[in-house]
Amino acid sequence: MKVLLDTHILLWLAFDNKSKLSSQSIDLLEDFNNELYFSLASLWEIAIKSSLGKPDFEVNVEQLEKGLLSVGCKSLSIQLPHIVKSAQLPMIHKDPFDRLLLAQAEYEGIYFLTADSLIAQYQKAFILKA
Repeated sequence: MKVLLDTHILLWLAFDNKSKLSSQSIDLLEDFNNELYFSLASLWEIAIKSSLGKPDFEVNVEQLEKGLLSVGCKSLSIQLPHIVKSAQLPMIHKDPFDRLLLAQAEYEGIYFLTADSLIAQYQKAFILKA
């Protein structure tokens, strides 16, 4: 199974805060048969929020990327079809980063693991509740 991880999931993993995840999500993340992806949009979001001094985002994105790649996660770059798809989504969620991540997962045909209740409102089969 291919799974794109939402930004907050990446941060919880970086801070070893699995307690916020369901046991099913932990099983999914620890199953080496699954391909885990992170988006460059997430790293962009973390970098911006870190520069604004938001405490939950105090992460060096270069080190985070190295760490994610070292444990076998794959990077998903931002492509024009992702941007176009994000603009076509209903305006349930106004956060551009979350909309882009959702669009990436839908366009790429992969699952999206999130704990964001607004994203869950899209009621898409590929959205996995963390």
